[in-house]
Amino acid sequence: MSFVKRRGFIILIGVLVSLISRNQAPMFAQENQRPSGLTDEQAARLAGLALKGLDQEYPNKPGNVLASARDVRPPRELTPAFFGCFDWHSSVHGHWMLVRLLKVQPDFSRAQEIRDRLEQHLTLANIQAETKHFQQPEHKSFERLYGWAWYLRLVAELHQWEDPQGQRWRENLRPLEEHLVAATLAFLPKQAYPIRTGVHPNTAFGLAQIRDYAVAVKNQGLIEMIDQRSRDYYLADRNYPIEYEPSGEDFFSAALNEADLMRRVLGPEEFADWFAKFIPDLERPAVERFLTPVSVTDITDGKLVHLAGLNFNRAWTLQGVVQALPASNPLRNRLARAAAEHTQAGMEYVFTGDYAGEHWLGTFAIYVLTEVK
Repeated sequence: MSFVKRRGFIILIGVLVSLISRNQAPMFAQENQRPSGLTDEQAARLAGLALKGLDQEYPNKPGNVLASARDVRPPRELTPAFFGCFDWHSSVHGHWMLVRLLKVQPDFSRAQEIRDRLEQHLTLANIQAETKHFQQPEHKSFERLYGWAWYLRLVAELHQWEDPQGQRWRENLRPLEEHLVAATLAFLPKQAYPIRTGVHPNTAFGLAQIRDYAVAVKNQGLIEMIDQRSRDYYLADRNYPIEYEPSGEDFFSAALNEADLMRRVLGPEEFADWFAKFIPDLERPAVERFLTPVSVTDITDGKLVHLAGLNFNRAWTLQGVVQALPASNPLRNRLARAAAEHTQAGMEYVFTGDYAGEHWLGTFAIYVLTEVK
């Protein structure tokens, strides 16, 4: 994308998110309506980021444990559905991003191309091979919980889409879905403490995404397990040390991921009371710094560019907190404004031309721009 075109896209997004922050209105009136303010070209360019990486096998960070020489195989053989986009979880959420775009903008110019590519990847045979990969004893913790969460988010997206081809893909995903649900139910009782990092293993992010899946498929047992563990881990949290965020390679806010989970678990009044104690005195200078977007010093550094994703993560979690707080709560306008500013800051880095960020940042942008609930 040329500088002029990229700048124009950023300006448009800036206007869009500013309107959202003032009006707090949903970006979509209904699930399949064309996104307000997102043109065909912009949707196509965002889709292009995921499509570019879908079959790009290298560079690749497999993340699997080698149990024997037989495991020294190319990614395309190890995980035939999700072998591109640098690593397994990025491939999975790249697939989710494309499904999400098909749902919210079904008639845009790259829709058929997306369908054709997903048809090649989301076959039953491919998913069965993926499941065998996960079932190896050495892979017990592979992609836990981050990749698990994105896979179940993909399942939920397809589960709630009344599209014949989408429903066929949804059925194909069942073998690994069933394995990951069983693995989650087995693991959570054993996890004595939450992981509060700003990167992949963050427990709150995983639980929030998996809970949304459980709600979508009406798995009451999984909902109850997640709600109980969330209360065990986080209900007593007070005076979060906001001064410690962010760390230098965060793409998550551990604090806001926690709040984004708890607004799902708690009722409105209980959540508002919990949040007021969790991050008290929002007039502190540390909180003002926390609500200010971050910048990236080197977009070609795969770790430093994480901070671009932090802007998007802060934006969507702040949006979630705003939705959960009572309409009379004076924090709503301030937090909504911060969410809009973070979205605009994140968009500065989406189309960098460097694979370090481009293989995943489009997903985080779509998560915000399509207002995943």
